Amino acid sequence: MIGLMRNRHLFKGRLRKETQNESVEAVLKFRAACEKGAERFGKLPEGISIKQEVIHTIITEWIIPENALENKLIFYVHGGGYVSGSCNDHRALVSKIALNSGITTLLYEYGLAPENPFPAALDDSLNVYKAVLEKGYKAENILMMGESAGGGLSLALLLKLRDNGIPLPSAAVAISPWTDLSCSSETYLTKNKVSLAPLNSWNVFSHYYVAKSDVRNPYISPLFGDLKGLPPLFINSGNSDELFDDGKKFAQKAKQAGVDVFFREGEGMVHCYPMMAPFFPEATEAMNEIVQFIKQHLDK
Repeated sequence: MIGLMRNRHLFKGRLRKETQNESVEAVLKFRAACEKGAERFGKLPEGISIKQEVIHTIITEWIIPENALENKLIFYVHGGGYVSGSCNDHRALVSKIALNSGITTLLYEYGLAPENPFPAALDDSLNVYKAVLEKGYKAENILMMGESAGGGLSLALLLKLRDNGIPLPSAAVAISPWTDLSCSSETYLTKNKVSLAPLNSWNVFSHYYVAKSDVRNPYISPLFGDLKGLPPLFINSGNSDELFDDGKKFAQKAKQAGVDVFFREGEGMVHCYPMMAPFFPEATEAMNEIVQFIKQHLDK
């Protein structure tokens, strides 16, 4: 299955892997393709209901499994390179997490670049998190989770919460997190031929999200931040992914800062492979491990 995804360009009549064009039009085309691709995985599993709500002008969806505990919550930050992602293209994926954990999951749509560069995504995420606390959820009953850019954004949000004296969630899960938007780690060069993303994607997406800001700002690239005082972390990264070093280095730095962190390296695995459960055993095993961590920290 991974081989088919890696070589999908062949099914489109192209001999070489696609390269992400740097134009705004190309980025918006990428976003549209993500939305269209979600149609193939858009069916919700049985036992899930959706409640839509607008929070501070931000579209959100409460993904509620049957018999969910009312006072527990997974605060989910979607991926998409900061230029794509929505409730529509993540709903089915996130529903699997809600169903397997038995915990209500909140999914929301932060502002996307190029239209909304940094700090839009972080500010929107902060406002939604504060609204959740205002609704009566206690921080110790919230687990934060995100994948790809959403994994990096969730880690940046933890730094923002800590720095502003806002109660931190009980724990966080980051799948293939994008923690270094300078794209300076070795795996950006060594893994781009075997990764799933089009060539040059991360550089293009970073350009539009960072805009005129400092790419080493920890609220943009949390790898460069002071990681002391963060809650327990579970980080999963496939080692056939350009973002592998981003997850591994962040986990190492967090551990050195005294954070309780568990890092899972997916041998031969690609970007965000746990989200592909149950299509192949490695993905299912990884997702089960993540769900166990969620239940452990939310006392389910």
